[in-house]
Amino acid sequence: MAGLALLVLLFLAAYAGPLLTPWDHRTHDFLNFLSGPSAEHWWGTTQSGLDLYALTLRGLQKSLVIGILVGVVSTFLSAVVGAFAGYFGGWTDRVLTGAVDLLLVMPAFLVVAVLSPLVRGSGWPVFVVLLAAFSWMITGRVVRSVTLTLKDREYVKAARYMGVPGPVIVFRHILPNMASLLIIDAVIQAGAAVIGESGLSYFGFGVQPPDVSLGTVIADNTNMAASYPWLFFFPAGCLVLIGVSLAFIGDGLRDALDPDAVGAQARAKGRGKRAVMKGRRR
Repeated sequence: MAGLALLVLLFLAAYAGPLLTPWDHRTHDFLNFLSGPSAEHWWGTTQSGLDLYALTLRGLQKSLVIGILVGVVSTFLSAVVGAFAGYFGGWTDRVLTGAVDLLLVMPAFLVVAVLSPLVRGSGWPVFVVLLAAFSWMITGRVVRSVTLTLKDREYVKAARYMGVPGPVIVFRHILPNMASLLIIDAVIQAGAAVIGESGLSYFGFGVQPPDVSLGTVIADNTNMAASYPWLFFFPAGCLVLIGVSLAFIGDGLRDALDPDAVGAQARAKGRGKRAVMKGRRR
């Protein structure tokens, strides 16, 4: 709940925060260069006179949207590919598993960095597709393993004997029964995508000017971070808060939706209590 509350606050700050200031992320104040936080510029200004508050919130918008979209798209890919490979088996399993293995051995960061200049004029949605295309493979293998156990359940066999097509069984019976796994994975993937997008944008391979993200804001002001710390502190702080909030949400969802994790925790607590009681008896 703390992570969810923090994430909601970040969204409110990203989209409602710019309404509280007269400055835009593209507006230069030629009377204030590298000025510190003040009543006029709450988070100070950059070397070119841009308001850091407006600039950071604009980057926060882009990082949040890209992270969530990548989480959803990559989880969908892993669910479909893993479930189809596990359910149909045979050549379908061999082809899809071979594609997963091929993508797993490729250096995703370098591949996205090489491909991003080729689609630079297409906008950030293509960047979302690139990030999602190289972040779903491990979950796809997990989904395949779970599907191998679910396809032998009675309700799946009953649907098969009734003549229900395989794709319908996958989407109606198999994937809903691993919804907790997919929800948790989507949250974790979103957090990883925010960090990945910021890293790529930091090195110039992600979001391109005139648009901004937290990675580009940090990259533009890295050289002056020691002398003018507010240029680094505020955008980096927002990036850390996103990662922390999504980590808390993923951890909480795992405890709430994964009965195996809850059972393991209960068993661990029970063993700890028994050890304490034995120690007291001694």
